[in-house]
Amino acid sequence: MPVPVPQQRSVPAAETSHGDLTLLVIEDDPAGTTITVPELSAAAGTRVRIRTARNLTEAARLLTDDVDCILLDLALPLTGGGTGPGTPTADAGTSGTGTGTADSGSLPEPVSERAGELAALTHVLGIAPQHAVLALTAQDDTELAAEAVRVGAQDYLFRGELDARVLSRAIRYAVERKRADTAQHQLTESRLRAQENARLERGLLPTPLLDGSGLSFAARYRPGRSRALLGGDFYDVVRTPDGTVHAMIGDVCGHGPDEAALGVELRIAWRALTLAGLCGDELLSTLQQVLEHERQSEEIFATLCTVDIAPDGRRAGLCLAGHPAPLLARRGQPARLLPYQDGGPALGLLPRARWPRRQVELGGAWSLMMYTDGLIEGRVGTGGSERLGQDGMVAMVNSRLEQGLAGEELLEAAVTEVRELNGGELTDDVAVLLLGRDPERIRRWGGSAPRSHPASSVAGRPLGVQRPPL
Repeated sequence: MPVPVPQQRSVPAAETSHGDLTLLVIEDDPAGTTITVPELSAAAGTRVRIRTARNLTEAARLLTDDVDCILLDLALPLTGGGTGPGTPTADAGTSGTGTGTADSGSLPEPVSERAGELAALTHVLGIAPQHAVLALTAQDDTELAAEAVRVGAQDYLFRGELDARVLSRAIRYAVERKRADTAQHQLTESRLRAQENARLERGLLPTPLLDGSGLSFAARYRPGRSRALLGGDFYDVVRTPDGTVHAMIGDVCGHGPDEAALGVELRIAWRALTLAGLCGDELLSTLQQVLEHERQSEEIFATLCTVDIAPDGRRAGLCLAGHPAPLLARRGQPARLLPYQDGGPALGLLPRARWPRRQVELGGAWSLMMYTDGLIEGRVGTGGSERLGQDGMVAMVNSRLEQGLAGEELLEAAVTEVRELNGGELTDDVAVLLLGRDPERIRRWGGSAPRSHPASSVAGRPLGVQRPPL
């Protein structure tokens, strides 16, 4: 063999602190002058097991997962020179005739003299993308060695430097650099995927359509999943041409990406059905069909609360599908829960369920808070043995109303207090939205909501079409 495998002595465990490595040497010198790879023993810090290949075909056969590093002679001909049974064939990137003609389907066409000299390296990098590669070249060809590193080799060596200590150090350096490059590449890909997912999830958040309603709008949304923007909770608000404002909030059981995707599907379906003129039991029955077709298992269900506010803003129709009842606060009166005795089951539980629509009087000036159970299921008390519950939430909101909070400030204070009572981040998704009507402000704005102020700019100010903040 052109690169003889050295006879290595047994190395004690204490002397191999860096661990054994396997080196694949790819070299063939038809002139007969061979590379002498010295014994790599404990004196060099690492014992190296050596495999040799005379051509690229033989190298591909010896390239197994336990190979840590490849030492490639840049002078290696692509065809292997036709020196024996290891001569590459057509499927190894050559013509199979031993004439030195590379298969253009396997290797890129050289664009310069340097590219032609690095064709073997390019081939090895293609078949061994996860392995560290050392380029071996003549002592006086530093330009070619540097170009090999630019192409993708981890380091280069000159023939005259092949003593045990230099080669051992070069192998360890190449292996560690390859690991660092791979980790950095994976980290970069992970960041890009996270950024792309964040942009996608932001695009799936609702844009309330309330132009001309005169109602104020505020929302808070906190997914329970770490590093996520969307959870299984969903909400939406739209105004139909007849002047009715339709609001919805729901919760898909579970907290993973599948539940988040299903929540987005239900929200979009609700908006389409609402703009098509459906409401009440007919709308919820259709949504249940969507859920049954889109869910991954029959155990998946979703709770839902819908409110249809009349054009005059003084009354509304309420439908509950296994969801907590909204909270209504009238001017000068404490907040209270809307009636919930006539609610129906959650979507996806009963195949032929019905959801009665209850008429609710809102009054002239009011605030209506719709929320998911993540807001009321946080722990409170010593040791976190109790839930906040709806009664605790009502008391908490009333205390904030007495402080004069409204709109964005009210929601932010409520969510913050729930987290503090829980002793940390909530594990469940939380979605809260607040609709309000103030006749004096409606007269001041001439009966329509302004477009220029997002929900977060001024607390309680009517919202146009801007997206609510996270």
